[in-house]
Amino acid sequence: MFKKHIWRPILITLAWLITISGTVVLMSFINFKKAGVVCKDVKVYIPGSQYFIDKQSVDDILGVSNHALIGRKLENINLHDLEQKLKANPFIDHAKIYADMDGIINVEISQRQPILHIMNQFDQDFYVDRNGLKLPLSNNFTARVLAANGYIEEPFGKVDTLHTPLAKDIYKAADFITKDTLWNAQIAQIYVNQEHEMELIPRVGNQHILIGSADSLKNKMDNLLAFYKQAMPRVGWNTYQVINLKYANQVIGVKKGSMVKIDSTKTANNSIKADSLIKTTQDTSHIKN
Repeated sequence: MFKKHIWRPILITLAWLITISGTVVLMSFINFKKAGVVCKDVKVYIPGSQYFIDKQSVDDILGVSNHALIGRKLENINLHDLEQKLKANPFIDHAKIYADMDGIINVEISQRQPILHIMNQFDQDFYVDRNGLKLPLSNNFTARVLAANGYIEEPFGKVDTLHTPLAKDIYKAADFITKDTLWNAQIAQIYVNQEHEMELIPRVGNQHILIGSADSLKNKMDNLLAFYKQAMPRVGWNTYQVINLKYANQVIGVKKGSMVKIDSTKTANNSIKADSLIKTTQDTSHIKN
């Protein structure tokens, strides 16, 4: 038993030494073989259905079109520098480049995924991706995403994070809408009015949906869904010019020159109380036609 305890750590150490030595020999052999390998081709993989950047653009960045890679020895090609050149492109989220022993340089591209197209009050257009980063429009591809316009002061100059609180609210609203199957199909646009409040423009119905800010957004949209289910079938989809969701547990339907307030305190089955109707005058001149 005592001898077994002595030999066990020795055998483990020996096994590690053999493994390390084998790895060193293998890497040396690979490097030796690689030293004579010449780049024969560059293969570009761009998954997805949108193409802000195409294979030709990648070839131009890497210098493939100018024969800067094909014909050169792999050991003389700095793959890391090539990756950095690709990552400098505003439409590329991630780039990975590696070479195999057959002389093929493989390029894998992940594009940025826009969820929002902002048109600010300075006539600047730009996208916002899933990570909240701004990126320019593309000459190659137009993304079919939620649009936002109106009194938006967020400027655009380069790939950057959002700076103004309003733009961050717009992004939060767009992120919430695009992740929800129902609202992604129903909401076509976000409009920012003169009071710097957000209004949602639906695909079905002529009304504007005033949500104000992105605070308690899920609760506001749950109230809207309850209003759609309970009130709209009775009054019709084009009865109200504005549906106001700004206030907690209330849905206010604004007609031309009048306002109908519905207490939307929800029961367990998400129904709304329609017995407390209050009619009053309401100025709707700020609503965008």
